[in-house]
Amino acid sequence: MRIGDFRASYAHDEALWPTRVQRTWLALLALALAAFPFGANGYLVGLACLVGIHCIAAAGLNVMTGYTGLISLGHAAFMGVGCYTAAWFAQRGWPFFLTLPLAGLVAAAIGIVVGLPSLRIKGLYLAVATLATQFLLVYVFREWDEVTGGVRGVNVPNASLFGFDLLDDHRMYYLIVPVAALMLVGARNLFRTRVGRAFIAIRDKDISAEVLGIELLHYKLAAFALGSFYAGVAGALLGYFYRAMTPEYFTLQLSVFYLAAIIVGGLGSMLGTILGAVFMTLVPELLRGGVAWVATWAPGATEVLSPMQQVVFGLLIMGFLVFEPHGLLEIWRRVRRLFHLWPFRA
Repeated sequence: MRIGDFRASYAHDEALWPTRVQRTWLALLALALAAFPFGANGYLVGLACLVGIHCIAAAGLNVMTGYTGLISLGHAAFMGVGCYTAAWFAQRGWPFFLTLPLAGLVAAAIGIVVGLPSLRIKGLYLAVATLATQFLLVYVFREWDEVTGGVRGVNVPNASLFGFDLLDDHRMYYLIVPVAALMLVGARNLFRTRVGRAFIAIRDKDISAEVLGIELLHYKLAAFALGSFYAGVAGALLGYFYRAMTPEYFTLQLSVFYLAAIIVGGLGSMLGTILGAVFMTLVPELLRGGVAWVATWAPGATEVLSPMQQVVFGLLIMGFLVFEPHGLLEIWRRVRRLFHLWPFRA
């Protein structure tokens, strides 16, 4: 039972969405997501697919960095492992509902190997170790022609379900968004378990966590495996979405992209992960659209404004680091508190 604003049972205290208002908003969001492709053009649906993929990949990095405190600069490489794994199996006739978990498992296995040094090193030293992994795996992608196609890349067969091919963005949307929702809910639920609490304890103070009986190596490797699994699934979905991938996509720039996403959104939060992924995906598109709009009125301004897109984007990220280090999540919380107290003031 529930009495006022108090939680009077363990079941209610452990619920992901304990209030009726939260469940109502969640149901409305699910309906809006299901209906979105019917009222949006192909460009917007394609952006929504990319947001879903970025949410999965950023959630995996947030598990490692935001919740466990393990900085990784090799996340894009794990996505590449997932993409090429899914492509290899798909070319041999395997269906996507088997290739997706296999892509995640192969990426997780490599993530465990990469995470082995995490018991001895941490912080910037661990970041450098994962950076070395990033360059090593990208080199493998470029040179292992039999599996990755080398610099030419690899073609990924269309995803299909019971003979129904997911040929366009509208159909892929109904694959990507449910998978993203399932994995985000799974990640959020994880941190209500013993494993998730161990991750948080390691992030806050690993020596104290070890004194309390938490096996650092076991849980750090589990964090690397889980984060890499998410990256592998995201990479597989990316391959199915684009249908052709080259090693040039999985560069250090993409790893920094996801690190910026979880910092801008909010470390240690799945809602922050979503906000960061949306921000990092849509803001460059809005800047590009703004430049195109200005070009219709002043064609000569394009040459000046086009390089400025990256500058403005970088300044926005720096602004968050300086003025709002807790990211978009803290802004969202302030807005919620404002409406909870409206029309009164605290």
